[in-house]
Amino acid sequence: QAQLVESGGGLVQAGGSLRLSCAASGRTFSTYVMSWFRQAPGNEREFVAAISWSGVSTYSADSVKGRFTISRDNAKNTVYLQMNSLKPEDTAVYYCAAGAVPTGWGKDYEYWGQGTQVTVSS
Repeated sequence: QAQLVESGGGLVQAGGSLRLSCAASGRTFSTYVMSWFRQAPGNEREFVAAISWSGVSTYSADSVKGRFTISRDNAKNTVYLQMNSLKPEDTAVYYCAAGAVPTGWGKDYEYWGQGTQVTVSS
């Protein structure tokens, strides 16, 4: 059974860094677009970043441009989200997702992880 498992979340002070990982299992995700979304309490889920199957193309939300970097290692079936210069407003549960095209719409993604909590203190 195909599965995505996120890790690397935690509590960090504003200005700090975290690297999230999303390990895929049960099938090969090297042909899928991989993305990160996040959802803060009381807010709708929002797109964070996406990466093409080859890793050549990446897309980021304006709110994280210049601070977050998405990457992938297809040999390890893993996608990463390097988060620098974290702000309290980045606090959310972060989810990875796999789909066919790099859109910002959650409904376009076929597989989802269970999420990992990121908390940024001020």
